[in-house]
Amino acid sequence: MDAGTTPGFGKLRIIERPELELTHKDHVLGFSPPAHSHNDWIGPPDKHSNLRPVIFYVPPEESPLERRLREARQEAQACNQHFWARHNCAFRQEKEEFIYSRLKAKGLEMRDETGQKATLNAEEMADFYKDFLSKNFRKHMQYNRDWYKRNFTITFLMGQVALARALRWLRWKKKNVER
Repeated sequence: MDAGTTPGFGKLRIIERPELELTHKDHVLGFSPPAHSHNDWIGPPDKHSNLRPVIFYVPPEESPLERRLREARQEAQACNQHFWARHNCAFRQEKEEFIYSRLKAKGLEMRDETGQKATLNAEEMADFYKDFLSKNFRKHMQYNRDWYKRNFTITFLMGQVALARALRWLRWKKKNVER
């Protein structure tokens, strides 16, 4: 499915087939964009981080500046993947432990007599969410600082790439007008 164009970076393709498992280490497992593709491709959400990984298009004549931009984007993606995979794993584990301890305190099992998973009410879960956020406040603040730094760098590099492309286009246009 075509997701539209990204200024200066061509079109993005979104992969809507969950059976195409993507990994961040290898970028893809059992899938790669067609060889003739000139677009970045966006995969299905990762099962651990819930982030949609991007497979970045590498143009054949990528300039050093364009390469720096692509690598900065890949590094940001890898850092986000790592943070959210760890965060979500910790969240799920602590949530299960919280539910288990509260149910045990009430004398209940994890599953009721019908086999359904026992749950807590919204007020009880609000205690968990509040505690989890408070406990992870510093991690979230550090992540946000890093995220802003990375995105500022990426935005700056995008501006440099756009300017370099505009100047290259103007030189090409001037050269063709003189002929």
